[in-house]
Amino acid sequence: MQLMDLNDEAKRRDLQKMKAFAIGCLLIAASIYLYCRWLESQEDTASWVSFLRAASEAGVVGGLADWFAVTALFRRPMGLPIPHTALIKKKKDQLGESLGSFVGTNFLSRDVVTQRLKSVELPRKAGEWLSDPDHADRLSMEAATILRAIVVVLRDEDVQQVIDQTLVRKIAEPQWGPPLGKILDELLKENRQQPVIELLCDRAYQWALGSQDTIDRVVTRDSPTWSPKVVDLLVGEKIHRELVEFAWKVRADPEHEVRVAVNKFLFDFANDLQNDEATIAKAERIKDELMNRREVTSLASAAWALVKKMILESVDDPNSTLRLKIRDWVMDFGNRLTHDDAMRAKVDRWLTEGAGYVVDNYAHEITGIISDTVSKWDADEASMKIELQVGRDLQFIRINGTVVGALAGFSIHSITHLMFGG
Repeated sequence: MQLMDLNDEAKRRDLQKMKAFAIGCLLIAASIYLYCRWLESQEDTASWVSFLRAASEAGVVGGLADWFAVTALFRRPMGLPIPHTALIKKKKDQLGESLGSFVGTNFLSRDVVTQRLKSVELPRKAGEWLSDPDHADRLSMEAATILRAIVVVLRDEDVQQVIDQTLVRKIAEPQWGPPLGKILDELLKENRQQPVIELLCDRAYQWALGSQDTIDRVVTRDSPTWSPKVVDLLVGEKIHRELVEFAWKVRADPEHEVRVAVNKFLFDFANDLQNDEATIAKAERIKDELMNRREVTSLASAAWALVKKMILESVDDPNSTLRLKIRDWVMDFGNRLTHDDAMRAKVDRWLTEGAGYVVDNYAHEITGIISDTVSKWDADEASMKIELQVGRDLQFIRINGTVVGALAGFSIHSITHLMFGG
């Protein structure tokens, strides 16, 4: 698994510089120690030489010890198979599991997550951000961009197939008779048919008033050839008067037998649609004829073409109803979050409960990403990567070991000199 990146080259240079500096401190301490030992081999050596020699000697020891400790984290010192060295390489998987466990315990526990969410007052801050007109415009634009991308990416054939299978075909699958009969029966029980009957009676009366010419033509056409024309006209007038009078009675009398007969017919028809097999079968034939019409079979493609055109036109126009509605909805939601304490508390409860659910059920999977990722790392490359990240700071341990060792050696030698003499 590739772990290195371009920034590692700069970190590598910094690490080499710090290593060189730490080695330089160690070499300086070693050089001073050797120089002091040479001076002590001469006659009449000054007393201060022993102090400097003790300090440099302890500095060398401290520097070497810390060099060993730092190096042992990442590799075997000098390539020697010393136990408990190259710890990062050997313990890489355990390190990943421990890191995942640490994150899960300290960052992905229900208490930690919910307390953090409550402390940041996310609903209030979100409401203030959403209620800003500029932010609402931005969200409206982003939503339009996403919607446009979705519409463009979708294949017309796929969408049309979905519409056809989920809408058109679903409508055609069940029997139409029983549900239509039930709906009609409910409407009749609520007397919803009366306005329709009133309208029909009124239109029938209006037609009867103007039907004289039609009646005359029918009478003239169907009367015997020997019948005088004046007789035909008298018959036509008689029929017209009777028709107008009959239409007026039906129109004026709510309890007229024609109206009663129409109501009875409707109730019987509603019952037959639900229970009569012959009527149900006729309704099915009508349904099949209707659903097989070209206008219906092409409904999916026509509907999607229309919807797609409307969406594309709306998302590209900043002043379209769609964009403005999204903007208004965002601002309204933001204002409600900002000023409505009850709604803000409800959203906060949703967030904390949702986060708690995720933590309770998926924290292990989330932390598992850490351990799984670390386990896939190459051991040598992982060790190098970690050393590049923290190795520069670890070199200060070596430098401090040399300096602190020298100070400790000087102090110990000084105390020994004071207590027991040179």
